Amino acid sequence: MPSTATYYRQAGLIILSLLVLLTGCSAANEAETITNDPNVDPDPVVQRYEGEKSQEIPYVYTGRRELSLTFNGMGDRETMDRLLDELDKYKIKATFFLPGMRVAEEPDIAQSILDRGHEIENNLLNQLDITDMNYNDIYQEVKLANEVIKEHTGAEPVYVRTRSGDVPDDLALAAAHLGMKAVVSYSINPKDRDMKSAEEIGEYVERYIHRGGIISLNTDINPEIVESIKYIAAAAEDIGYKLIPLRELAENGGVRKPLEEIPGYDAVKINPDYENAEYELIYKVKTNKKQVALTLDDWATDKTVTQFLDILAEKKVHATFFLRARGVVDNPNLARAIIEEGHDVANHTYTHPVVTSLTAEELQKEIVTAHEVMTEAIQQQPLMLFRPPTGAIDAQSAKVIAATGYEHIAMYDVTAMDWDVSHSADDIVNMVMDQTENGSIILLHILDGIHSVEALPRIIDQLRAKGYTFVSLVDLMEQNKTWINSDEVK
Repeated sequence: MPSTATYYRQAGLIILSLLVLLTGCSAANEAETITNDPNVDPDPVVQRYEGEKSQEIPYVYTGRRELSLTFNGMGDRETMDRLLDELDKYKIKATFFLPGMRVAEEPDIAQSILDRGHEIENNLLNQLDITDMNYNDIYQEVKLANEVIKEHTGAEPVYVRTRSGDVPDDLALAAAHLGMKAVVSYSINPKDRDMKSAEEIGEYVERYIHRGGIISLNTDINPEIVESIKYIAAAAEDIGYKLIPLRELAENGGVRKPLEEIPGYDAVKINPDYENAEYELIYKVKTNKKQVALTLDDWATDKTVTQFLDILAEKKVHATFFLRARGVVDNPNLARAIIEEGHDVANHTYTHPVVTSLTAEELQKEIVTAHEVMTEAIQQQPLMLFRPPTGAIDAQSAKVIAATGYEHIAMYDVTAMDWDVSHSADDIVNMVMDQTENGSIILLHILDGIHSVEALPRIIDQLRAKGYTFVSLVDLMEQNKTWINSDEVK
């Protein structure tokens, strides 16, 4: 008795053969042979591939302001024509993962996708759930879909995706066996399957949009995807991002080295021998020069952080970003973009706890995990400075931190409490201006929904008008070599 997957594949091949005969096309000769020749095994056993699996791509590693819009399935002619017209209207080139059977049924739709300048990739032969399939069945699903797509359109898929976006190990092996580049999932799933409205789909993309992202939508479930294109296009335009085909996105991106291959990944370690560890708390640098350093704490959406980066680029200011590393896990490309735009990245723990509330073991784990996450994200050692969340620190915690390798704990002498949404941009500007002196370390936050991004350009302009220049925190420290510690903590 053949497996369910084999049964459906054989049925699909029979349908495929009939379609070919009806359309007068010579495609799927192999399918006819498999289904009609009694001397040929209709379900040939394929030896399991023993080489390296194909790469899984949920997103592309890049600091560039680019991402891809991808579609699964192939809707009816009316839906597809409307969708392609909308993509043309907003000058978007997308990537379509097509089921082989749908291409065989309506090859003219698939051809029109290519004619409009989009890409076609493999969505399996029948879009079956392959979770419980054996290797042979998975291999055949991918192989036959590739052959059908090539026969009817001339396109040769290099990527494969399941309908659900899941990536079973056997699929990654089968893809490699067939010489395909990768199994693609997604990093932005607007959940159009839940029959969300076009506006809701657009709002989801706007919230989670990020560099190197892969948006996944379906062409044959929710008709609202057609109208959602205008909202997706607006979300990308608002943040200054470009929607490009997946192959181009991958070509423009980089390959991340494993953590262990990056110098400095182990510069920070768990160290229970902390009682005699020496540390320095740096609140302000002693200098007669009118120099200040701008520091930015925490994490936010790609849109918010990009707004900060755009202001800093326009004003030609380099800042030090103390990042909450749990956010970096979800969007490593954004951390990389901060580095690529000339800023420094430093440690602000993994989950942003109050460090004085943790045990020594818990605190060191927070710090080491954050260091490793950021090192892998930015592909280099972060700045060896640590800042405690909320600014809470005591002598015991400082020793525990220093023992890991972070001997310099960067505090601040200027804060506008800007994390409080009740503080307006005017409030933030006034508090910073009132507190800033030579050698000041200014703290602002990168958080969604607060007013710091509105205040930042005004702070820069007004401090410059008073004769201050902005230098990076590490430059401020290295140029002057002495700083003000807190007697209260020591």
